[in-house]
Amino acid sequence: MNVSLLGCGRWGSFIAWYLDKTGHNVYTWGLENDEIFQNLQRERKNDYVQFSDNIVITPDLTKAVNHAEVMIISISSQALSSFMENLTKENLDGKTIVLCMKGIEETTGRRLSEIVSDYVDTSKTPVAVWVGPGHPQDFVRGIPNCMVIDSDNQEVKEKLVHSFSSELIRFYFGQDLIGTEVGAAAKNVVGIAAGMLDGMGYTSLKGALMARGTREISRLIKAMGGNEMSAYGLCHLGDYEATLFSKFSHNRRFGEMLINGEKFDKLAEGVSTTRALVKLSQRYNVDLPIVNAVNQVITYNKDPKETLSSLFLRSIKDEF
Repeated sequence: MNVSLLGCGRWGSFIAWYLDKTGHNVYTWGLENDEIFQNLQRERKNDYVQFSDNIVITPDLTKAVNHAEVMIISISSQALSSFMENLTKENLDGKTIVLCMKGIEETTGRRLSEIVSDYVDTSKTPVAVWVGPGHPQDFVRGIPNCMVIDSDNQEVKEKLVHSFSSELIRFYFGQDLIGTEVGAAAKNVVGIAAGMLDGMGYTSLKGALMARGTREISRLIKAMGGNEMSAYGLCHLGDYEATLFSKFSHNRRFGEMLINGEKFDKLAEGVSTTRALVKLSQRYNVDLPIVNAVNQVITYNKDPKETLSSLFLRSIKDEF
């Protein structure tokens, strides 16, 4: 299959490496003036992967689009709308867009597939999402994991799952695009909360955080018209180990460094997602105590120890 990776960061470069390893014809695109792209083009490697000679690295978006049967977008979720404005200048008919990113648009509360659908006719350019647990640092060492591909287009979903599966990544068929996207984005917010607990020395509370985090996100998914059980699948609960505990998790690390008064200089998607989820909780009238607590700390500089401790000292009530 001819595949173009649009975006060459940590995750995008891994996907290019992975799909090349599994026999696909891969192009990788990035911005010509971007330092990360320039280093990848010059060295054919980064901190995570070494590209084979088979992968074509190009700053020419038209060339990358023309090559692709499947275009995999892996950029900052908050940049997706502006990126789609440029992408739709190309002829996208007959191509599939796969979103390998986790987030919700901060300003509007739109899911990422909703953003894309506002720019393309999905009957001509179907859209799918690829989410789930795993870090490039583990995958390149041969440590396998399970992920999920979801789409409203069943034929496209089946084609992608069968084409991309390997011994390294076992894909499952997602069955709830709303739940898959919201769950995948929201786990980053819970990851920030977990990092804060680590920074305060309250790591043992992460078990309670996992249980309550999954429950509140399931309520939001249901209110939005999705299947609440999606929160207990690979998109959300299944990604907790990689997000709440791993040393490689950007969101967990962001939360921990925030508590320690340190600046985190990499992308933590959960920051924007927190603010987007606050909007959705108001729109759908769903109580999201963990999301709101994280928002109080990162947006309004509330005392994290007092704010997070209050989560577990709320009024007495039934668990379910």
